Amino acid sequence: MTDKQKFRLTKILISATICVLGVFMPLKPVKIGIFVLAYIIAGHDVITKVFKNIAKGKVMNEKFLMTVATLGAFIVREYPEAAGVMIFYQVGELFESIATGKSRNSIKALLDLKPDVTTVLKDGKETVVPTDEVASGEIILIKAGERIPLDGIIIEGNTSVDTSSITGEALPQDKTVGDSVFSGTVNLSGAVTVKVTSIYREGTLAKILELTEKSAEKKAKTESFITRFARYYTPIVVYSALALAIIPSVIWGDPKDWIYRALSFLVVSCPCALVVSVPLSFFGGIGSGAKKGILIKGSQAIEKLACADTAVFDKTGTLTSGEFKVTKVFAVDTDEESLLYIAAAAEKNSNHPIAKCICREVKGENPYKAESVTEAAGMGIKAQIGGETYYFGNAALMEKAGADYKKDLPATAVHIAKNSDYKGYILAEDVIKPEATNLIKNLKALGIKNTVMLTGDNKSIAQKVADKLGVDTFKSQLLPQDKVSAVEELIENGHKVIFAGDGINDAPVLARSHVGITMGALGSDAAIEASDVVIMDDNLKRIPQALKLSRRTLSIARQNIIFSIAVKLLILILSATGNATMWLAVIGDVGVLVIAILNSLRTLK
Repeated sequence: MTDKQKFRLTKILISATICVLGVFMPLKPVKIGIFVLAYIIAGHDVITKVFKNIAKGKVMNEKFLMTVATLGAFIVREYPEAAGVMIFYQVGELFESIATGKSRNSIKALLDLKPDVTTVLKDGKETVVPTDEVASGEIILIKAGERIPLDGIIIEGNTSVDTSSITGEALPQDKTVGDSVFSGTVNLSGAVTVKVTSIYREGTLAKILELTEKSAEKKAKTESFITRFARYYTPIVVYSALALAIIPSVIWGDPKDWIYRALSFLVVSCPCALVVSVPLSFFGGIGSGAKKGILIKGSQAIEKLACADTAVFDKTGTLTSGEFKVTKVFAVDTDEESLLYIAAAAEKNSNHPIAKCICREVKGENPYKAESVTEAAGMGIKAQIGGETYYFGNAALMEKAGADYKKDLPATAVHIAKNSDYKGYILAEDVIKPEATNLIKNLKALGIKNTVMLTGDNKSIAQKVADKLGVDTFKSQLLPQDKVSAVEELIENGHKVIFAGDGINDAPVLARSHVGITMGALGSDAAIEASDVVIMDDNLKRIPQALKLSRRTLSIARQNIIFSIAVKLLILILSATGNATMWLAVIGDVGVLVIAILNSLRTLK
């Protein structure tokens, strides 16, 4: 709990305790004073807010109705009702505050991607300057292991770049002279000289920061369920009470009797059951989700999730594991196991994701040892093993070695040559999560009409994954701003969009979609903070479960509203016609409250 929530809970407990004392107090003047004190402690902030809203011209809301109804209860001498209703209202507000209290702070993690300083080359000398001060057109040096500070074009050197922070793809991209590099990505291997093409505030990383901020602002700020309801309910009740007090008095006289009925009407109309049971329904749904590892950030997320008709997914880390696995070893003039072990000996100390997955395939002690390893930046490595020279890498390295290699293989293939003799290849792939195969089918069964996959990966890999999973459409080779544009296009066409992702690069689109879902166990802090729903165990089957849960929760909340209004309408009619006592109204109000609360607790199951 926050300090503010703890303070509200303390007020509730104190005012409730005072109310209990008031019930047993024999002296009437003291009893009245006790209930007034409990009322002021519980509701002073509500009353203050009402007067501030009136000054701003914002009158008809649930706080205004609560204040008018409870003051009416005091006038008709129903003191326990006045204090009790205000206390119940504060309980409902506390539930809602706890449910929606987690603030979003996705910018912090993104800022960690920005290098504070950059090495600029001037007249052959290296000068370290603040990144913000580097101008477009300047030449900068980026060493192996450094994060690229600014967008630019390589003018000297070869390297591999980890672009996962921007594109979300785990496979590093080989870069050479003439290729573009983006701020926020990491230079993995060789040192490169880069000509800056844009200053920091116009670069890729800055755009992601800006997109995240703007996307969070552009997402519609849905009013709470009760606030929307009160916008219509409050004026109807207030004007009906005024009409009940004035019109019959003019026609039949006896204004005292009709004013009393009008005040009773206001007391009965107080939406106590609604302001407690509806937030409690959502709170129960949130609690039920948490038990399954589905963290839902408030009632607004539940409402939007229940209404979704389109599901959009990031590929890497969401539909796929985000880790490479050896799927095929093809050997020429040797056995596959020997080729795998030779490759593992050479790749033993490499941080490249494919090198790591090759090494994981080796069980026990490796009989091969690399005497020396030389990196060919952007192409692979050259190693001495058993007195022989081996090449491990991409097609460019095979060309350099003069080997007649197998062409038309995916970018994740590691070719192997001994001197100029081609020895085969090892194919690694980002494996589709087992639960992803049933995901699309389950979502379709729940009424999701459109499924879309967005990825920064190349088209051939994206096509392969899309075909296996059966998604309706996909878009490939996307930067974060492209993903936002794709989701905005869906929203503009009237779709209610869920987006599921996991990386920092997904933060802007998570914030922009109607409901952002983050695969939390592996997801970045920025993505988690920008999302509305967090799947803690990264299991995709939780997404259909979250959809079912949100629909059930919203259904129970609506049941409470319909039931409460129906019963209250009956008692209001009886009160207006003089056929119901105040105690019947009070008992009816409390009874509705208890039944609605019990119904709300069904969301916990």
